[in-house]
Amino acid sequence: MEETIVTVKYVNQRLDKAIASICDVSRKRGKDLIDQGFVLVNGKQEKASYSLCLNDILQIEQPELESTEVLPENIPLNIVYEDSDVIVINKPKGMVVHPAPGHYSGTLVNALLYHCKDLSGINGVMRPGIVHRIDKDTSGLLVVCKNDMAHNAISEQLMDKTCHRQYVCIVHHPFSHEYGTVHAPIGRCEKDRKKMEVTAKNSKDAITHFTVLKNFKDFAYVQCQLETGRTHQIRVHMQYIGHPIAGDPTYGYRKTIESHGQLLHANKLEFIHPRTHEKMSFEIDLEPEFAQILKQLEEES
Repeated sequence: MEETIVTVKYVNQRLDKAIASICDVSRKRGKDLIDQGFVLVNGKQEKASYSLCLNDILQIEQPELESTEVLPENIPLNIVYEDSDVIVINKPKGMVVHPAPGHYSGTLVNALLYHCKDLSGINGVMRPGIVHRIDKDTSGLLVVCKNDMAHNAISEQLMDKTCHRQYVCIVHHPFSHEYGTVHAPIGRCEKDRKKMEVTAKNSKDAITHFTVLKNFKDFAYVQCQLETGRTHQIRVHMQYIGHPIAGDPTYGYRKTIESHGQLLHANKLEFIHPRTHEKMSFEIDLEPEFAQILKQLEEES
């Protein structure tokens, strides 16, 4: 991790602009480093708009980037809705949303580039159209934007919490209560940068509301509503309250339900259409493996 002390040159300058200059990268790349927790100011994570002060200590970690061209691929898409501005996809379990180190083909973005003529360019060549995402082994709904107008509008709704995302999951251990809210900040794990954790250090506010749909002997079927959208939020919050998601190889138990990854499914999505301002609401059935496991739990209870 590189350490830099702020000199007069950077005083009162925005953090993202300074990082771009110091690291010789684009301002967009600088903001990404900040948002992803790779930049600390005096040991804390700050926003891209943070105004630098003399003698601030910057700690900067730059993960290696592999230069690659993202190519269109003829991969079938489960399209729930599509128009000239947005496309709503039911993403299957096992599909990565956008290219990243180790996953440069077979992603949702590769499939979208084949299917769509245009996608918004706000998130760059690696994430065209992607305004929010779900994990590789989480199935379900997400909206993709075909132009910058739509991208800005949906992004704003995500920030002001008018875009609603609902999930269902199977977690370990039954609950003694029906409703709950987990309000606990999430940041990158210092010991393992690939993981997130509830921590007061270099973290962002995170809120998950949940409703227990059904208790079983050793598990529970739970509905979760995101108020914020942090990386791995539901998985981390459920682990934090002692109910890790079944099948989760990262945050769950070793002894768990046999499945292809965490039993977490984005089953409902609501947003305001960026052009027509109509309320759009989508709800889908459970992913087949999830549905089969839920059926088995019900039969055994």
